[in-house]
Amino acid sequence: MTDTQNYRTVSYSQTTLTELMIPSYANFGGKIHGGILLSLMDKVAYACSAKHAGNYCVTVTVEGVHFLQPVEVGELVSLKASINYVGNTSLMVGIRVIAENVKTGKIKHTNTSYFTMVAKGDDDKPAQVPGLTLETREDARRFLEAIRRRELSQRYQTELANSKTRLSVETELHKLQDYRCQIAF
Repeated sequence: MTDTQNYRTVSYSQTTLTELMIPSYANFGGKIHGGILLSLMDKVAYACSAKHAGNYCVTVTVEGVHFLQPVEVGELVSLKASINYVGNTSLMVGIRVIAENVKTGKIKHTNTSYFTMVAKGDDDKPAQVPGLTLETREDARRFLEAIRRRELSQRYQTELANSKTRLSVETELHKLQDYRCQIAF
C-alpha cells in the first residue's frame, strides 16, 4: 500500500461552519444575498483545505454554485465541507449547505458546491499536499466523481480555447436566430 505518514483521512479535515442569518445579510427581497453564502463557502473551503494541507490555501475555481432554495433571515446555515480529491498541490473541497428554521425544525438543502484550492508554502509557491485516505465507499465515490469533474472541466477548457481561435462570426451568426437577441450591426 502507501506510506500512511504522508496521508490524511477524509474525516481528519471535515469542517462544519454554522452561522445565523441576520437582517443585514438580506437583499431587498428579504432573502439572504448569494454573495454572503459564497463568502461563507469560501471560508469553510479554506478551513477544510488548510487543515488537510497543513498550509495556507487559495481558491482557484468554484464549480456547481446552484442556489436551489432561498435562505431566510433567522435561519441557521450550516456549511459542511470535506476533501473529495487531492492532486499534487491542489485539493477539491465538496461543500453541502443546509438551512434550518429553528422554530419549526425544518431543514432544507440549499446548495452543493465544489471549490478547488491550492496549497501555498512559506515561499508563496504551490506546496505538495498529503494524500487522501479514503475511509468509506462514499469517500471513494466522491474521489472518483472529482476525477470525472476534473476531466470534464479540462475537456471543456480545451474545447473553449480551441473554439475561440476558430470562431468566425460570419459563419456562426445564423445560430443566433433561435435565441432571444437582436443583431444591431
